[in-house]
Order: sequence, then C-alpha cells, then structure tokens
Amino acid sequence: MVLFVLAGVGVYFSVFVVPTTPPLFIPTSTATRAPESFITDAQQLENNGKFTQAIASYKQASLADPKNPNIFLNLARLMIYTGSYDDAINNAENALLLNPNNSQGQALRGYALGLQGNYLEAEGALQKAIEADANNAIGFAYYTEVLVMEITDQKDALGALDKATQYSRTAQSLAPNLMETHRARGDLLEITSNYEEAIAEFQAAIAINPNIADLHLALGRNYRNLQQSGKAIEEFNRANALNPFDPLPDSYISRTYLANGEFPKAIQYAAAAIKVSPNDPSLYGSLGVMYYHNKQYKEAVDPLRLAVRGGTTSDGNVVKGLPLDYGRITEYYYTYGLALAKTGSCTEALQISQLILNNVPNDEDAVYNAQQMPKICQELITGTATPTRVVTPGIAGTATPKP
Repeated sequence: MVLFVLAGVGVYFSVFVVPTTPPLFIPTSTATRAPESFITDAQQLENNGKFTQAIASYKQASLADPKNPNIFLNLARLMIYTGSYDDAINNAENALLLNPNNSQGQALRGYALGLQGNYLEAEGALQKAIEADANNAIGFAYYTEVLVMEITDQKDALGALDKATQYSRTAQSLAPNLMETHRARGDLLEITSNYEEAIAEFQAAIAINPNIADLHLALGRNYRNLQQSGKAIEEFNRANALNPFDPLPDSYISRTYLANGEFPKAIQYAAAAIKVSPNDPSLYGSLGVMYYHNKQYKEAVDPLRLAVRGGTTSDGNVVKGLPLDYGRITEYYYTYGLALAKTGSCTEALQISQLILNNVPNDEDAVYNAQQMPKICQELITGTATPTRVVTPGIAGTATPKP
C-alpha cells in the first residue's frame, strides 16, 4: 500500500507540477516597453522643463527604436537647449544617416555648429537645410541666428546683416508664431540696438516655451541695455534656475551690479560664475575687473593675471590665458595693467602698456588707459593720482534703424 501511494504521488508530480515549474538557473523574460511609451514620457518631461530627464527618456527610446530619425532630432534639439553642442551634432548626424535629405536634421546640425563658433560649416549645413525644404521656417530662423553670432563675434562677412534681415523676415512669413522665429528676430533686433522691439520678441518666445534658459538670458540682456536692472536680474535668475550649470547668468548679474556701482555684489556673482566653470579665463578677468572697480587692486591682480597670462589656480584648475584682441578681452588687459601699476608692479605694467599700444591702437579707452600706466608708476613716487577711464562695455547703445 505504501509503495502504491508513493507511485501515485510521483505520477501526479510528473504530470501536473513539473510542466508548470520554470527551469532552474535560467533568467525569466521581462516585458519590453514600446518606444512610444518612452517618447510619451520624454514629451511630458520636456513640457515640465525637465530637459535632462527628457533626454534620458529619448535615449531609451532610441535604443528601442534606433531607426526612428525623429527621436534623434528631439535629442539634438534638447541637447542644444542644455548646451551639449557636441552631443547635439552627433544626434543630428544620426538622424541624417537615416535620412540624408532631412531638412530639420541639417538645420539642427548647422545651429549647433554655429553655437560652437564653427560658422563656415554651420552655414553650409543650414544652406542644405533650406535647399532640402524651402518652407522650413526653422532653417531660416537658425540661419539668422548664426549670422547674428558671426556679427557679434566680429566676424562680419560682407552683407551678413542684410542676409540675416532677409532670412529673419522669411522665417516670419513662413511661421510667424514659432518660438524659433521670435528668438531669431529678437537676436537681430538686439544687435541693432532696437531693444524694446527685441524685448517684445523674446517675451513672445518665452510665452511659447518658458523653459529655455537662453531666452531668459536674452530678455535680461535687453532689459539691462535699457537700464531696467531689476527686470534684468530677475530674468538672469530665472535662467540660472533652469540651467544651474551655465556660468552666464551669474556673470550677467555681476555685470549688471557693476553698471549700477554695486561692486561687492558684482564681486559675489563673478566669484559664483567661476565656481560653475573654473577653467574659463574670461570669468577670472571679470572677477578682476570687479575687484578693480571696488579699489581692491591687490585682489584684482591674481584673477586678471590668470585671464591674461593663464596659470593654475590654488584648487588645481588649469586656466589658459586669452590672447589680446579687441572687445571684452582688451578690458581685461588694460585693467590688469592698471592694477599692476597701482600696486607698484611697474615692470610688467609697462609691458602690458606697450602690448596694448602696439596691438589694439584703435580702441580709444584701451589706448588712454595704457598711456596712464607709466604715469601712475611715475607718480607713485610723488603721491599724486592719475585719472583712469576703465569702462564697462556692452551696457547700453544707440538705437539704429530697425532691420
């Protein structure tokens, strides 16, 4: 009887239990998410201004559906918003591998190249975008912005302003309500000193997408140009909240306080910008300028030396010096020379003076201050003061005809 019962149990186990038991040591299968679910998540995150998380979701979607060019286009666009221009270019090129005639892919690639300062290649890509689709308003808007970058960067090719004006108006005629159209138009109005009109364009762009830090930076700049400092600082702080890894908001706030004569606050924000980007020589130059205006000449020398000569900080950050050139860099050089002269380091001050006179003779303020450096050194002996003219470029301008 015992043997009979055991046999019956064995038969039951073999027939009913074993077939339903998974094999040992073999991983169980898991359900695969559809690419559309990742895209839906990414879109929701983007709408909430969470660009970093949206990028992560789009990356997962690209792994689930690597042949969908729209995923790579969205990645490129968001990476531009967050300042990851190399990654933006790579993703735009991934989209172009899937469809070489993709106008949007060429436009995004060209825009990212322009933001890197690679203007020649940027214009080539944007020209391809327009040729692929003559009704692509974003292509014309991006092309406008790249031309504005060239002009601002003092690389004004012949007819660049006229061309930018033409493309800006083309974008307006094709898609007047696009964020990109308003942004491009605002950029163009800003460089031609039409600040009130530029403010209206950037406000319109922000109404469409309030989560892009660069739009708030642009709006803040134009408020500052109209000497509306409170509104400017408010916009810079909004940009900082959206992208805390960008040193520009703190740097712009610093310059705004400098223009108002609030030098301790200017120093505070200039130092904050350096913490975000400790290898950027221009940020050390700005900090030195703030110290100089606050008459802290000794404190001004070290950061200005890093900006001009380069070197390694006490924290081990390597800073590459800026070659003398017109524009903001000139300010760092003559402020450095004045700080050296006022602290008695006259040998180097005279070297800086001669360097400025030889290399930027058309900058009136630079030449004036360079000429004061030897006078300051000479008058240190007599105890008399020499007037200097350290100015703050880029605070306001004279209106020019609207493009």
